[in-house]
Amino acid sequence: MEKRQKDILKNFTIVIVITAIAVAAMTEFKNWVNRSEAMRAMEQLGRIALQYRKEQGCVPSESYVDNIKSSLEGSVRLGDIHYRARWLDFESPPDEILAYSLKGYHSLLFGQGYVVLRLNGQVEWMNTSEFETLLAKQQSPEEIQMLSH
Repeated sequence: MEKRQKDILKNFTIVIVITAIAVAAMTEFKNWVNRSEAMRAMEQLGRIALQYRKEQGCVPSESYVDNIKSSLEGSVRLGDIHYRARWLDFESPPDEILAYSLKGYHSLLFGQGYVVLRLNGQVEWMNTSEFETLLAKQQSPEEIQMLSH
């Protein structure tokens, strides 16, 4: 192979590698943005639920949440919200899970996990195994039975 051909091949390889790295970085960035938007939407829902609870003395009903869900900024990225208000009572601890949404990302940095809203308004990202363990501890037999049907 001539020197010129080797230089062309080397430059072509460099361009391919840089392009692959850029595409991977953009994918990771997109997943980071989607996760951040989902968490921000859940934080808005948390503020609304806390305000409602302060004014009404209870958490909002599922139908109320369904009606306001689409008005949350970033709600599209939040996806399906599983709202647990019917399973909570006045004695529920502040760290009880009020709502959650499964988010699956196919990337190196973000795997599948849940955006979780607690009764006290705290929002966090939990990996799947951690979330499932916590939810199992908090669910009543009636809730488990209803969700299995």
